[in-house]
Amino acid sequence: MDSPLEITFHNMRSSDVIEGDIRKRVTKLEKLYGRMVSCRVSIEARTRQHHTGNVYEVHVDMRVPRGHLVVSKEPHHVGERHANTDVKASIRDAFDAAEAQLRSFGKKQGGEAKSHASPLHGSVAELFADRDYGFILTSEGARLYFHRNSVMNGGFDKLMRGDTVQFVEDMGDTGPTASKVWPADKDGH
Repeated sequence: MDSPLEITFHNMRSSDVIEGDIRKRVTKLEKLYGRMVSCRVSIEARTRQHHTGNVYEVHVDMRVPRGHLVVSKEPHHVGERHANTDVKASIRDAFDAAEAQLRSFGKKQGGEAKSHASPLHGSVAELFADRDYGFILTSEGARLYFHRNSVMNGGFDKLMRGDTVQFVEDMGDTGPTASKVWPADKDGH
């Protein structure tokens, strides 16, 4: 990597054991995709009360030539039974998603894979209505950028965080993006 690995902890103490695990996982990503420019990893202990304890949010932000890949593994919503309360498991899940995203990006860059033609499912992770863009959290844990103009039938203003959407993934100037977005119907289709 051109830049040193950055690891940050939020709402929790730093840990040499966790940092070592992250460094090992980033080294694996570098072997998988040798042209990684930089990588930032953040772990946040969510402070919301949950019946099984704290849950962890892990973000892996990777810069590669002609791409910016972001993976976010957020805890399940309060009240769901499957929230991950183990920081190591949360890190493992985030890096599994990062590895899948990096493999997919590498194949697309190498011309081995075409952009998805059929719609995929995800949920609106963040919306910045004042700046005309947002991010979709895919089922693989990747965060895809989308612009107001990508939302079909002028529906950008009707979207809310957490809404289930369908989208078509495409390769943008800085990596994978959602080129077409529309709300999923009540059945999730």
